[in-house]
Amino acid sequence: MARLADLGRFSEPALHILISLAAGPKHGYAMQDDIGELTGARPGPGTLYGAIRRLEEHAYIEALPEQDRRKPYRLTDAGRAALGTELQRMRSLAATGLRRLAVA
Repeated sequence: MARLADLGRFSEPALHILISLAAGPKHGYAMQDDIGELTGARPGPGTLYGAIRRLEEHAYIEALPEQDRRKPYRLTDAGRAALGTELQRMRSLAATGLRRLAVA
């Protein structure tokens, strides 16, 4: 199974997009707003659409039919699995970091 890390240095915007879409389909502007609320930094269009393109290439997300000139996207089963794997990896990493910090 491919992992988000396979997306290279672009994995953080991709992770934010997958987390945003985990709540349901959204178009680009709605994702920008949601990611801004989650992270405190709203991604620019180049960052967002570059990551969307890579996520589509990996079949982690798919475009839905346009609605009022907006193109919504949704998670695929592969995207949901990749997101779950990455979040578990991050949870483990955070737990290890917190344990090490407590003994330092």
